[in-house]
Amino acid sequence: MRVLPTCVLFLLPDQSWGRTVDVLIIGGGASGVAAGVQASRMGAKVLVAEETPWLGGMLTSAGVSAIDGNFRMPAGFFGEFRNGLVDYYGHLDSLHTGWVSMILFEPSAGDKVLKKLASKESNLSIEYNTRLQSVERKKKDWVAVIKNASGKTEKVKARVLIDGTELGDVAKLVGVPYDMGMESRAVTGEDIAPLHGNDIIQDLTMVATLKEYDHDVTIERPEDYDPDEFACTARNPRCVSPKEPARMRDPQEMITYGKLPNGKYMINWPIEGNDYYVNLVEMTREQRDSAIAEAKAHTLRYVYFLQNELGFRNLGLADDEYPTADHLPMIPYHRESRRIHGKVRFDLNHMCKPYTPGRELYRTGIAVGDYPVDHHHQAYCGVDSLPNLFFHSVPSYNLPMGTLLPAATENFIVTEKSISVSNIVNGSTRLQPVVVQIGQAAGAIAALAALNNINVGDVAVRDVQTVILNAGGYLMPFLDVAKNDPRFKAYQRVGATGILRGVGRSVNWKNETWLRANEPLKIGELTDFTNFYSLPTLSGNEDAVVTVSTVEPLLAAAKGGAVDAVKALAALGVDKTSSDVITRGEFAILVDAILHPFESRGVNIEGQFIN
Repeated sequence: MRVLPTCVLFLLPDQSWGRTVDVLIIGGGASGVAAGVQASRMGAKVLVAEETPWLGGMLTSAGVSAIDGNFRMPAGFFGEFRNGLVDYYGHLDSLHTGWVSMILFEPSAGDKVLKKLASKESNLSIEYNTRLQSVERKKKDWVAVIKNASGKTEKVKARVLIDGTELGDVAKLVGVPYDMGMESRAVTGEDIAPLHGNDIIQDLTMVATLKEYDHDVTIERPEDYDPDEFACTARNPRCVSPKEPARMRDPQEMITYGKLPNGKYMINWPIEGNDYYVNLVEMTREQRDSAIAEAKAHTLRYVYFLQNELGFRNLGLADDEYPTADHLPMIPYHRESRRIHGKVRFDLNHMCKPYTPGRELYRTGIAVGDYPVDHHHQAYCGVDSLPNLFFHSVPSYNLPMGTLLPAATENFIVTEKSISVSNIVNGSTRLQPVVVQIGQAAGAIAALAALNNINVGDVAVRDVQTVILNAGGYLMPFLDVAKNDPRFKAYQRVGATGILRGVGRSVNWKNETWLRANEPLKIGELTDFTNFYSLPTLSGNEDAVVTVSTVEPLLAAAKGGAVDAVKALAALGVDKTSSDVITRGEFAILVDAILHPFESRGVNIEGQFIN
């Protein structure tokens, strides 16, 4: 459903500047903290205004402390966060406590790790328990008023504004057009999209973090409790007609789904559990609070069901996790929000067929993901009328830079789940590792704009990608080598030019892409190289393997000078003779070292070459 918000200009009170910063980030969630750390590391002066006393958003404040996806691609700041958890608990294996994920942790531990990372950045300031009151453009800058819990207001001027909110609230406030709900198949061209668009969003969840006590901690029977509401959340005598019989589990198996370290349990169970449907995106703050109260009541009824009907009487709300009176998380887990109209729109066809001519958005990748398209709609009363989007397989993918940038609003960047993607694709890009990477890319874009005194729209794609690579991030979702391998950056750079293409596949639960670096290079695979450098295509059997002597004249022609391929490979640690077969990976590092195609030929926001 397309929504065109009215741009509201807020008149600010005449007051002296509280402070001037390069980058102002509203929201210190999974994206916001990553954006703040990245921009500050690059030398930008950054302020993050966060509504809660914690950093991390859905990772921590919403209690979704089980990482979905990217275990084999620990990209950038997401990898740093994971390493921080390893340090906190002592070993990577210490995080594999439940079966839903390889990385599980206590929400409070996640907050501590993020605050420790943020505390190292002298250019980064964070205001907790602080909300945005108003914002407007003044010439090239943004002027915002923020207010903390004690009622103190402050005026902040910033060159670049980043929306790090859970629901894209700043985007609406500044007048960015956006969509909400499901687009029709005719709009997106996605064959699994519904025939007709609607305003239905994914279920939200008020997560509960339970703790194992040495005594009965069954809560008081909640008002309106009906055990039939959750009868088929797991196999038990009450269950007669389960909605999802193929996904039914025994109670003990179900409860260990989100088992956390130190005898705690994440209760974020979608099978007739605590998922809750309400579309609160366009509600007022008061209406949202009322809707969230209903979601909390739903979760408390579910907790009572687990205790009273399934026998988990020693599992109760953890009293040492959240700084809340009710021991529930500070915010719900929002799976979906507004989705802006960006400079590009990323859809399922881009995700599944990245090399389609005319749709080369992969060249602008700034984040990677490997989770299936996973939508939660079981709590919606009309779920049977919606497409089945449970774990729809996709290859691993990269996310284009233009999804973060509104089509027409300058020096404003959008993160979290509000980026420019289709409703279908949001079912994968909403996951924590991708959202953290989105934030890191936003911080890089903002810092490059502010420090170079240029508009966000003028920041070069390759400059952003270089920052991401140097920060340990991924541009392409290749699994051939780890990011600490000397060949990693070369594979990433060459892959982002399209000179060598990766192959994506879905294998059981795994979604992968491989450069096939160890396979022999074939004549037919040189076509993208010859097209890139406007060289004649090689003749011969396309499946014939290529030797070093075959690629040497091609490299020389592209360079415009002599090339000794054997010597160049030796300098890269590869021992070859001119008659030896060359692998795809060896060709990648040779092209990268001799020709520097990534640096020498830029791309625009749509992935088209510009020089």
